[in-house]
Amino acid sequence: MGLSITDLKKGTLFQIEGIPYRVVEYNQKVMGRGGSIVNVRIKSLLDGKVLEKTYKGNEQLDSADVSNQNVQYLYSDGNTFYFMNEDTFEQFEIPADLVGDGAGYLKEGDRLQLQFFNDTPINVELPKNVPLKVTYTENVVKDDTTSNVMKDATLETGITVKVPAFIKQGDVLKVDTRTGEYLERSKE
Repeated sequence: MGLSITDLKKGTLFQIEGIPYRVVEYNQKVMGRGGSIVNVRIKSLLDGKVLEKTYKGNEQLDSADVSNQNVQYLYSDGNTFYFMNEDTFEQFEIPADLVGDGAGYLKEGDRLQLQFFNDTPINVELPKNVPLKVTYTENVVKDDTTSNVMKDATLETGITVKVPAFIKQGDVLKVDTRTGEYLERSKE
């Protein structure tokens, strides 16, 4: 399916020479006599490289045939992460570098989505936020519980996040998987 250059809004997926890209930024400049130029920043879904591209007027682009599957995270051996499609029970081995920083938000049994391009897994699509338990954090001096004091907390997956002073060991926190920031203490 063809895309015109004005379809390249932020988040759009398309392919160049068989490689899928996601549009990160989109700028359109209208030129005289009805022509326009589109400048985009695109990120490769295969290796994460970011490119700047300029497209003119009536250029056509190929949409990327990308699909998602619901999977469950099984385990990791350090180099490889193992996921299973819960409907078909098919298992997928994803190299650690493809999971990247997302590893800090994965717990065994978590449900998420894998993104596929031509039947090859290319991306681990994390939920926007995940609940993670605090395994270690310093206790704060009683008088020092002002809400603007931040401290480090180590979470069950091994990552460290900045949290408000009132957070205690054993608390379950919601963490934003895009920024790695503490959102709130979970109600559980």
